[in-house]
Amino acid sequence: MWNRIGSMLCATGFALFCIFQSGGAFAAPSGKLIVFHAGSLTVPFAAMEKEFEARYPGVDVQRESGGSTRMARLISEVGKPADLMASADFQVIDKSLIPELAEFNIRFATNELVLTYSEHSRFADDINTDNWFEILGRPGVVWGHSDPNIDPGGYRSLMAIQLAEKYYQKPGLYQRLLDNRPKGNLRDKSVSLTSMVQNGDMDYAWAYRSIALQHNLKFITLDEHVNLANLAYDDFYRQVSVRVTGERPGSYLDRPGRFVAYGITMLKDAPNREAAEAFLAYLLDPQGGQRLLKRNGQPPFNPAFVPSQTMYRTLPATLRDLVTVIP
Repeated sequence: MWNRIGSMLCATGFALFCIFQSGGAFAAPSGKLIVFHAGSLTVPFAAMEKEFEARYPGVDVQRESGGSTRMARLISEVGKPADLMASADFQVIDKSLIPELAEFNIRFATNELVLTYSEHSRFADDINTDNWFEILGRPGVVWGHSDPNIDPGGYRSLMAIQLAEKYYQKPGLYQRLLDNRPKGNLRDKSVSLTSMVQNGDMDYAWAYRSIALQHNLKFITLDEHVNLANLAYDDFYRQVSVRVTGERPGSYLDRPGRFVAYGITMLKDAPNREAAEAFLAYLLDPQGGQRLLKRNGQPPFNPAFVPSQTMYRTLPATLRDLVTVIP
C-alpha cells in the first residue's frame, strides 16, 4: 500500500545537506526550539529530539503534544509562541494557520486508520476485516475514539465508519454504531485510548497503525476504501465529511474525507527560525527524521511535498532540495 502511495509521488533528486556535514547555514543553531505536534507523533518526535540535540548541543527542543486541532488553536486563538507545528492532518494547518500565521505546509508522512483491541476484548477471537462493523454494533461491546473537535484521529474514525457504510452498502450503519458508543467513550486524543484497551477498560478503539505498533496492540486492518491511507482512493474518501466545531464560539465547519497526510509548518513569527529550519531539514532528511518515522511504523513521504509552485517558493531555500510539488 505504501509503495502505491510512493509510486504516485514523482521521483526527485535528493541533495545531501551540507548543513549536517560541514559549516553550512545551520552550523550552530542554538537556543530554545518550540515544537507543537500531534499526539500520534510523540514517539518518533521524542527520538528525533534526542538525535537532533545530540547533533546540535546548543539547541533545547521543547515539545508540546495533543490533538492537532487543539494545538493549532493554542497558536491561532490563545497566542502561544511556537516555532513549528506538525499536524496529523495537513488541513488543520491550512484552515487554522495559513495565510495569517504561516506560509507553507509540507506534507511529510502518512498513516493508516486501524481498529485496536486486546486478547481481553469481547469477540476478540471472532473479529476480522470483514465483520468489524458488526462486532462494534453488538450490545455490551465498548468502543471509542478521540474527540473529533480536538483531534483528526477522531473525525477520521467517524469518516472510516461512513466509508464502510458506503463501501459495504449497509444503509444506516453509521448511526447504528454511534448509537452503541456513549459520548463518555471519547478522549482528547487517540493515544489516550491505548491504555484503556490494554487494561481491558475498552474493547476496541480507533487509532493509527503507528500507534498500534508502538504500543504492541492487536489491530484489525481495514479495507483501503475505508482506512484513508491510499491516495488512489482520495476521490472516494471525499464523499464523506464530519462536522466539527469552528474557531469561533457557536461556529462549525465540515471536515472532508481525505487520505491521511501529516503536515508541518514554521510559524511566521517563529522565535528561533534558524533552529526551526535546521529541524525541518533534519526531519525531511532520509537519513535523519524520515528514518525514525519509518522505524516507528509511520511511513514518510519520500520526497515530502507541497501542493503548488506558489507555496514551494515560500519555502526556505535550504529546504527546497528535499521537497517537491504535487498538486
